[in-house]
Amino acid sequence: MPPSNVSRRRQKAPPPGDTGQEALYLRFLSEKQVQVAVKLHDSETVFGWIEYFDDRMIRLTREGKPNLFIYKNQIRTITEQARKGMEPRRRSGRKEGEGAESHLEVHP
Repeated sequence: MPPSNVSRRRQKAPPPGDTGQEALYLRFLSEKQVQVAVKLHDSETVFGWIEYFDDRMIRLTREGKPNLFIYKNQIRTITEQARKGMEPRRRSGRKEGEGAESHLEVHP
């Protein structure tokens, strides 16, 4: 018989926004100036690279167009387009164009 003081409850996984992975990924995108597509909840997509971010918004820098400050609660996904001076990453077992880009779903 197991000891009575051992809890049978499983520990809950932290909510998606509390893992710290979002900040790490955004920092990576920012430092490497990876070109991204930011799809908004209204289905509009804007392109550029993330120059700055905090817990509520990102600053998307665009060439030849005004920079945008976008609140995270307006973002549906962020998808890598290509890294500067590199071809887009391809995952093994997938043909070109079959989900080869990485993306981040933002949870407000």
